Amino acid sequence: MMRTQCLLGLRTFVAFAAKLWSFFIYLLRRQIRTVIQYQTVRYDILPLSPVSRNRLGQVKRKILVLDLDETLIHSHHDGVLRPTVRPGTPPDFILKVSQWYELVVFTASMEIYGSAVADKLDNSRSILKRRYYRQHCTLELGSYIKDLSVVHSDLSSIVILDNSPGAYRSHPGTGKCDNAIPIKSWFSDPSDTALLNLLPMLDALRFTADVRSVLSRNLHQHRLW
Repeated sequence: MMRTQCLLGLRTFVAFAAKLWSFFIYLLRRQIRTVIQYQTVRYDILPLSPVSRNRLGQVKRKILVLDLDETLIHSHHDGVLRPTVRPGTPPDFILKVSQWYELVVFTASMEIYGSAVADKLDNSRSILKRRYYRQHCTLELGSYIKDLSVVHSDLSSIVILDNSPGAYRSHPGTGKCDNAIPIKSWFSDPSDTALLNLLPMLDALRFTADVRSVLSRNLHQHRLW
């Protein structure tokens, strides 16, 4: 009887240990995959060639409009508002693109919330100084629409990065915004690299005279990012 109980206990222990080991291996593989993905999309800023510097001198400096929720951050509530930041957001993405673009925050959230989140992302660097909130949006059919002409009248120099295509104004007749780079919504995936994947494109886009000449053709980007 006791022998049977010992065997059952041993089998239970072995089964539990196997499950624990499998879970450990799963976590290890996930962490390794995250590291590999991060290393794969590293994008180092190299010095500009004379030709590139000359080209930048001939075009206007571009403005990159950044959405907050589900684009750069995701907030959850457990009695206290707790925003979590998308991988790559603070060090790699914002600091790099701030060297290429004037950065603008445009969120449909209330100012008291959006300002606090932008302050956290900016971290006293003064690179997210221009900010637009819900009161700067246009209410259409129950949705808050971001009109980019509020940011600047010259739309040839404005790019908006937003996870919600319905959040920014489309051109009449076309049903799409030729200034937009869509990006998939982010909630919690620690291995997400969507922002970092955009760095090469954003680096190249600043050399164009009119961003719409490129973005209006990139319909495939909905599947890429």
